[in-house]
Amino acid sequence: MRVLIVGAGLYGAVCARELTRAGHHCHVIEKRTHVGGNIYTRHVPEAGCHEHVYGAHIFHTNSKRIWDYMCQFAEFNHYVNRVKVAHGEQLYSFPINLFTLYQVFGVRTPEAARARLAADIIDNPAPANMEEYCCSVIGPTLYRLFIEGYTTKQWGRHPRDLPADAVKRLPVRLTFDDNYFNDRYQGIPVGGYTAIVDKLLDGVTVETGVDFHANRDAWIADYDRIIYTGPIDAFFDYRHGVLEYRSLRFERELVGVADYQGNAVVNYTEADVPWTRILEHKHFDMNTKEPVTLITREYPQEWRQGDIEYYPARNEESEALFERYRAQADELAPRVHFGGRLGEYRYYDMHQVVGAALAFCEKVAVAAIDEAVALG
Repeated sequence: MRVLIVGAGLYGAVCARELTRAGHHCHVIEKRTHVGGNIYTRHVPEAGCHEHVYGAHIFHTNSKRIWDYMCQFAEFNHYVNRVKVAHGEQLYSFPINLFTLYQVFGVRTPEAARARLAADIIDNPAPANMEEYCCSVIGPTLYRLFIEGYTTKQWGRHPRDLPADAVKRLPVRLTFDDNYFNDRYQGIPVGGYTAIVDKLLDGVTVETGVDFHANRDAWIADYDRIIYTGPIDAFFDYRHGVLEYRSLRFERELVGVADYQGNAVVNYTEADVPWTRILEHKHFDMNTKEPVTLITREYPQEWRQGDIEYYPARNEESEALFERYRAQADELAPRVHFGGRLGEYRYYDMHQVVGAALAFCEKVAVAAIDEAVALG
């Protein structure tokens, strides 16, 4: 088949690699001037590290299959994400673990921590909003320190104005384990993520700076299959309305010190601090040798058409709207496939994107075999 892949992010790149390997001709077009989508990294020689241009990305998974797949294209370092939280003049270990509870409550043992949490929790079997849910799970003290201000900035709405299920889980570890992720495999690719995408796209026709929507009908007419990884509502010209997203703004700064904050990620959870976190990129590469460091302040902001869609703002209205678009997308299957974070209007981690792309390509392969058998 002749396959057009719209978007050179991770989903599109994995599809291009696997379908090309299966003998199909793939042509990738990308609106931005570079490949990689939001995992794009670039080398910053002054700081001796790679910059995560669109925010921090840490690869993590429990799937050996997906980990082994990614390791074909890069060597991963042994970076472990150990986030710190700044609130006022204090710094805390995060996610909430026994050391956090020692810092907040002075407890030293799991038993004492469990008892102190139980005393702080507000019993509520039917929380009406996110604030009530958090106070019923971790109590108001931890909620105000770690959740309230950060969530207000991140989503532009106070937690009491968000549904209770807006937060999937609030892990509290009664051990000193401060690894942000529970997954077995974790790391940052040596040489950055862009190098992985370049290898995935090796031998594939790729064009950057191309807007699919400017000549959409012609693109669709010229190919047997379309894999579309852009916003699903944009594909249909927003005919049912515009889906809701949150966006980000980044403020980068080269600082004349070898180490600015001693950690890759520090979250700022007070509502009156305008940024949600500061990234120090050389810690992702585990290299603090250079006398200059690069930091990025991350500011959540309201999304407007033309901005990058970072987070689907899922609520009842947006979910209902997405279902209308998905119904239309189903009518175009299998010739047009909608995949990835924007095509499926879901927030996916990188390992989920890779897994979904591999599953789709396997489905295409099975369908091709079935078709060949049917044709005799």
